[in-house]
Amino acid sequence: MTLLNGHASLSPAAQRRIEHHEADIVIVGAGVLGCALAVALGNQGRSVILLEKSLEEPNRIVGELLQPGGVQALEQLGLRDCLEDIDGINVKGYWVTYFGEPVLLEYPKSSPTSPTPLGRAFHHGRFVMKLRAAALSCPNVTVVETKVTGLITSSYTQEVLGVECITKDVKDCYFGQLTVAADGYNSVFRKEHHQYTPKRRSKFHGLELIDAKLPAPNTGHVLLSDNPPVLMYQIGTHETRILIDIPDNLPAASVKNGGVKGYMRNNILPKLPEGVQQSFSDALEKGQLRSMPNSFLPASANKTPGLMILGDALNMRHPLTGGGMTVALNDVCVIRELLSPERVPNLSNTGLVLEQLAEFHWKRKNSSSVINILAQALYALFAADNYYLKALQRGCFRYFQIGPVGGPVGLLAGLIKKPLVLVSHFFSVAFLAIWVHICDTPLSKLFLAPYYAVMILYTASVVILPYIWTEIWY
Repeated sequence: MTLLNGHASLSPAAQRRIEHHEADIVIVGAGVLGCALAVALGNQGRSVILLEKSLEEPNRIVGELLQPGGVQALEQLGLRDCLEDIDGINVKGYWVTYFGEPVLLEYPKSSPTSPTPLGRAFHHGRFVMKLRAAALSCPNVTVVETKVTGLITSSYTQEVLGVECITKDVKDCYFGQLTVAADGYNSVFRKEHHQYTPKRRSKFHGLELIDAKLPAPNTGHVLLSDNPPVLMYQIGTHETRILIDIPDNLPAASVKNGGVKGYMRNNILPKLPEGVQQSFSDALEKGQLRSMPNSFLPASANKTPGLMILGDALNMRHPLTGGGMTVALNDVCVIRELLSPERVPNLSNTGLVLEQLAEFHWKRKNSSSVINILAQALYALFAADNYYLKALQRGCFRYFQIGPVGGPVGLLAGLIKKPLVLVSHFFSVAFLAIWVHICDTPLSKLFLAPYYAVMILYTASVVILPYIWTEIWY
């Protein structure tokens, strides 16, 4: 099914898209990134075909919290109004509890007189539908409902020329000077054209709570205890999303212990805030439990002529910090600049396009590297499963209580894009963790303090340095 953008008279480029299935750019996947990219490039005068297997409203349990850095990117793309009229909720920061002890972390202001930056939480599907409406209203974009099955590649140059697909059980093809794979975490193109494969450590199991009373409205809630982390955030007037992280092969969630629901009922429910427990119990009884794998995937440089991989197909991090959409929208801002008609007059110039994509691989790291490293490092601390990680977890919470939180929260928000700031704060947490541990050590064991200090610092290094290495060299 082809959607004609509501225009009575079609331009030659639109006729070419509809009749001959040809465009400057073919984008596979009309999610957050695919729609935003279609509008951004279409507004530059490029002819765009946007393909999606189902144009019904998506129903996902992640991609529901947009950090302030993502809101800023959306504004740069002229798509800020897509956050309106979807019953979204303003988010001003985080409410973190450590074994029931709370701390409020607000997003930092750029100056004392400026307003507090705000994120936005919402039903993912409603946001996507607003972005699709924006794509449909762009004269240079044609949206098609079809299932993409593979790439069309030149047998002589190995250049990607477009995609094969099936539309209403009929084989079809779409051709573009550049094909963009934005088909998500289950991308069909990644295996052959991406250097790495996703690594999964856990799943988020999600429920939608009705009329839950959160301790701190308009914040993302992070609950830390001797269990893996639990996230809660309001996504509508009456709806609150709760996500329970369950590592693979967690004994407490085994079949003999009642499985995932048994784990939630026995381990999670008693530790939830009182105002949430009844709505959680009700949702658990209804049984509408859904899951999503939490994966890490380093970005790989786009080296296939005629193909660009973006979004979760390109780069994933643990969704604990809610940074995925912020990375995606910032990537669109960078691509819009690097592939602008001023820099690349003709996208058929494959060599020039590959040069710009090589620059994109490194330029995007200005924003993506901080979010990637932070998400993975924080998850290691928040899901601490050994003695020294638990010491770092305790030190992290104390740092939130007494430290300069504007830096860490600015990093979480996607507002601070300086990896050295992240490294500085992370090792400040490590040294504070050492101090807290020494202060809590009985006098009879103080002689072990140097050993504990070395092991905590070593553990901190093991947590963060591999991800820093990945961002520098990959």
